[in-house]
Amino acid sequence: MKTKFTILFVVALAAACLLDTPKLNAQSAAAQQPSATAQQGIDQDVKLLREDIRAKKKKLVAANLQLTADQATKFWPVYDQYTAELVKINDEKYALIKEYANAWGTMTDDQATGLIDRALAVDEKVAQLRTKYVPLFNKVVPGKTTATFFQLDRRIQAMIDLQLGAQLPLVQDQN
Repeated sequence: MKTKFTILFVVALAAACLLDTPKLNAQSAAAQQPSATAQQGIDQDVKLLREDIRAKKKKLVAANLQLTADQATKFWPVYDQYTAELVKINDEKYALIKEYANAWGTMTDDQATGLIDRALAVDEKVAQLRTKYVPLFNKVVPGKTTATFFQLDRRIQAMIDLQLGAQLPLVQDQN
C-alpha cells in the first residue's frame, strides 16, 4: 500500500543509492495518511538510511582523497564537524520533503511558493557552510586537497539530489 510517506521512504532509499526504483505513481501515493506509528517507523528507517549514506560518503571520500597519515589525523575531525553541521541543514531538507509529501494532492500556490523559497534557503545554507569550511580545511590540508574534498562532496551530493529529484512527483502532477 502506497501512502504519501512512501515517497519519503523511496526517496531515502534512492538517495542512498541502494536500489533502482521506478517512478512513483503520485496519485496513489497521495491517497492515504499513515498512522502515527507508521510515521514513526518511516522516520526511523529514514534516519538509519541517512546514517548509512553518511558512512558510505565518508568511505568514498577516504577512498578518493589522498591523505598522508599526518593529514588524515587533522582532516577527519574537521570533516566530522562539517558533517555534523551539514546534518542539521539536511534535517531541514528532510522536513521540507515531509511537508511536501503531506501537502501533495492539496497543495496551494502559496504553499508551493513557500516550499520552494525554503528549499532555496536550505541550498544557500549548504553553500554558506562550504564557504565557512574552506579555510578550516585549508588549515589542516593543502589547498588542492581541500579543493578535491569539495569536488567529491559536491559530486556525491549531486548524485543524491538527482536521485531525490527523480523520485519526487512534480507539483503540477497533483491536479
